[in-house]
Amino acid sequence: MLQWNKTNDVLGTANRGTPVESGLCSLCRADCAGRCETWLSSLVGRAALYPRDFGLVTAGAGNTCQVGVSYNALRIVGRANGATGRAQGALADADERLFTNVGLATSFGAKGQTRARLPLLTGALGSTLIAARYWDPLAVGCALAGIPIVIGENVVGIDRAAVLEKGAIVSAPELDRRIAVYKRYGDGHGGIIVQLNVEDARNGVARYVIDRFGPEVAIELKWGQGAKNIGGEIKVADIAYARFLKARGYLVDPDPDDPAVAAAFASGAVREFARHSRLGHTAARDAGAVREAFLEDVAHLRGLGFARITLKTGAYGMEGLAMAIRFASEANLDLLTIDGAGGGTGMSPWNMMETWGVPSVLLHAKAREYAALVAATGRKPADMAFAGGFAREDHVFKALALGAPYVKMVCLGRAMMIPAFLGSNIEGVLFPERRETVSGNWDSLPRAVAALGARPEAIFAGWHMLAARLGKEAMGEVPLGAVAVCTLLDKLGAGLQQLLAGARKFDVADIDRDDIVAANRETARETGVAFVTEAGDEAARRILLA
Repeated sequence: MLQWNKTNDVLGTANRGTPVESGLCSLCRADCAGRCETWLSSLVGRAALYPRDFGLVTAGAGNTCQVGVSYNALRIVGRANGATGRAQGALADADERLFTNVGLATSFGAKGQTRARLPLLTGALGSTLIAARYWDPLAVGCALAGIPIVIGENVVGIDRAAVLEKGAIVSAPELDRRIAVYKRYGDGHGGIIVQLNVEDARNGVARYVIDRFGPEVAIELKWGQGAKNIGGEIKVADIAYARFLKARGYLVDPDPDDPAVAAAFASGAVREFARHSRLGHTAARDAGAVREAFLEDVAHLRGLGFARITLKTGAYGMEGLAMAIRFASEANLDLLTIDGAGGGTGMSPWNMMETWGVPSVLLHAKAREYAALVAATGRKPADMAFAGGFAREDHVFKALALGAPYVKMVCLGRAMMIPAFLGSNIEGVLFPERRETVSGNWDSLPRAVAALGARPEAIFAGWHMLAARLGKEAMGEVPLGAVAVCTLLDKLGAGLQQLLAGARKFDVADIDRDDIVAANRETARETGVAFVTEAGDEAARRILLA
């Protein structure tokens, strides 16, 4: 098993728990006092791109000889000459050849394009309690940054205040709230995607969304995710709520209506209940049946009026991957998100997460191969997003390059939640009257935060950037978690610009598979990416022998 470093002395970062490939801890806590790289980047922004203690140190990398097949075993190409994108015109002037001139804006979609200022979107934030608690900073931060956000499954079904009559939603306060929070700060970049699973379809979520919000909100069919191979789950600690969820049509385990279970709960032997969703396409025994059912679902959504429809699939095997890619193409979908094993979760069986599914780099390499096969038949593959264990700017670069030219977006899940946690905890300390409202977990600022200052404008590198845009007065209404989200995204954007500039690519749309190489031959074989010393070797020999 590959082991990841727990500390990084160069950046001054450390993981509280066990680190995984993304650089995050395997268990990321909302009350964490730091300080992994993503946590620190949410405060200091671009400063986290560089070694600490300038003037007192020199730094040397030690990660050049990776073993095993993973995204970590892909390396980013740098070039000594040439350029694409804006460089072919404006950048002929040396004064223009700056990494800050690299364009990061992108778009995806079949007919109507969804524009984004960065090639990023969030993972689905659905019915888990942590998603509800930290929705405001995430939604506001993503809206201000101009990237899409995904409202996950079951948000209506678990809402006690939602009213359903004869299988139709009359009111859905929590869903309304989530959409309204994002729309308040949206400016035409990014957008909202509402996910739809079996229960959501039964409850009429799609019709409610289109009737109330119109086609500007996209709808996402869900086949799965990288963290699990069953439907979504949450835990509840209230037996009355567990019974409510069962009455709403969910599987609740153990059964809260079983007298023995009720007695066990009363005695404290049972403390929580797990609410589970149904599996999709269980009646479809072959690809033809899945195709028929899927195309019917898409036709139904288009008939309701949805202009933009997406699909999220998980770390299934090659047959499931092929169905997702081919059927998304046939249905002319706007985006297909492919989530590899290693993908995050707010609630999944742990040993299932550890042992099921296709690891991200392998799944994504095959997805690109299959998309190219579809394109060779004359069909247009749906634009794709890769997900599953990404947190840093180099991850974003590698995922875009591995999937080029079909991958337009990279999905960040747990990494996007860290700044929401962190900013909310800081807000709860600086403004104690807001602590409960923002779900703050701290009584005082930890040393790493206090060292930066005692006011938001000193603590967050991104605060002044937003204040210049919104006005200082308006900043009082912006959650500090949203400021942290924007600070992190600014750092990721700057880091991505630097990597692209080093590859002589001055627009993110120009990235391709030649911009990465494999650090070991096993990774080269499994991904189809050239081995590091074989990439460009023929051109090198021509130079030498000319």
